[in-house]
Amino acid sequence: MKRFNVAFFIKIWIITVCIIGFLPPVKVFAWGDNYVDPDTGEKGRPSYTIEEIDNGAIGATPVSDGEDYKNNDNYPGQIIFNTISDSTIGDEKNFVGARQTDLLEDGRAESAIPNTKWQGNNITVTDGAFFVLRLYVHNNNPNGEDAVAENTRVKFSIPNGTSKQIQVNGFINSSNATPSEYWDYVNFNSEIPFHLDYVYGSALVNNNKTQAEAAAGGYLDNAGWKLSDDIVKAASTDGVLIGSDALDGRVPGGYEYANYVTIMVRSIFDYEYTVEQKVRLADSDDDWEDVIEAKVGDKVEFRIEYKNTGNMKQTGVTIKNILPENLRYVEGTTELKNSSHPNKATAEHDYLVADGTKIGDYEPGANAYVYFTAEVVDENLEVGANALTNWSQAGVGQKTIQDHASVIIYKNAAWFPVVTTILLCLIVLCLAAIAGLLFYKWRIRQKP
Repeated sequence: MKRFNVAFFIKIWIITVCIIGFLPPVKVFAWGDNYVDPDTGEKGRPSYTIEEIDNGAIGATPVSDGEDYKNNDNYPGQIIFNTISDSTIGDEKNFVGARQTDLLEDGRAESAIPNTKWQGNNITVTDGAFFVLRLYVHNNNPNGEDAVAENTRVKFSIPNGTSKQIQVNGFINSSNATPSEYWDYVNFNSEIPFHLDYVYGSALVNNNKTQAEAAAGGYLDNAGWKLSDDIVKAASTDGVLIGSDALDGRVPGGYEYANYVTIMVRSIFDYEYTVEQKVRLADSDDDWEDVIEAKVGDKVEFRIEYKNTGNMKQTGVTIKNILPENLRYVEGTTELKNSSHPNKATAEHDYLVADGTKIGDYEPGANAYVYFTAEVVDENLEVGANALTNWSQAGVGQKTIQDHASVIIYKNAAWFPVVTTILLCLIVLCLAAIAGLLFYKWRIRQKP
């Protein structure tokens, strides 16, 4: 009998581990349910075709058991959602999808933009784009009102934070369905880190009844019952009730009772950059400060620095300034300093303090300075100290960040000089009286 070669075994194990380490990762599908087969222990609900359901796979039907099917032990059968593999939306296990949309002025979503379809697993985002997320809810039992799913709730999980990929999950729950909980996902992707903002007030549920109500009311676009914004709140672990006849959680079996739940989100690119504002007295060599003191009539100079701190080029950078009351912009003083204008360039227009001014495109690590001058005026200064806070904003794409600097102005009351003069006179009189008293006492002491 040959001896077991331990060294040879270890070498084979190391090689195997190395090979596995270089294999591409296996995709883990983020859809599922809480079903566990009581006989085999296997997880996950089965899939059925329409033909299989018609033939009694989850409940007796006229096809499977004839006219007397309602007396069958398998009637009305199992309450189960989204198992059909050849449904009107395709495979119902892929029940969460997304597509880009346009936002109308009244806050509604326009139908999908041309040449786009529901994306069930991955969708690419652009900066500032709006998307509709759809969650399909179909009680697959073929026996209608005799097979009602109770306490049916839905919710979406939209992660906070910034990433190049954000996975949004949708959930269905029902108290008498088996399984009782279902989930599916769609990934939002970009080469630039971004976050998703939920559009408050956008949650709707659509079904045959909402469409009938819309048609009766003379409108067909974007019909649906409004749902609470709790549909996306993390604290709302159970989601919100839906229903095919009312928002009561009741969903009978069959296509005619299916529900389409939609919400809107917006993708915002999180460009990495900074903005810093400083101030000093104009025409001076003073250091740039966050806060300075000045008086009415003085001119102050502001400096706004933008810097690209990311690793990608940033295009169309915009700088805007929001002057407070009692600071008046001096026309023609906006200047830009960057690699293209190392000695500063004067802006052709005074857009900085109106709609903002574009300062160009910047590679990673590049920066720019914007300068302008303002005059301190007295439009409504209050007596005492006045802090005039000036805000500057830097925008890249849909993202805007801001910084501020302040000018402190002291204003005395109109009666202050008079009171000061009177007080000085009183002080002088008091001192004279004291001096006279002391002199009088000294003279008395000098008498023999």
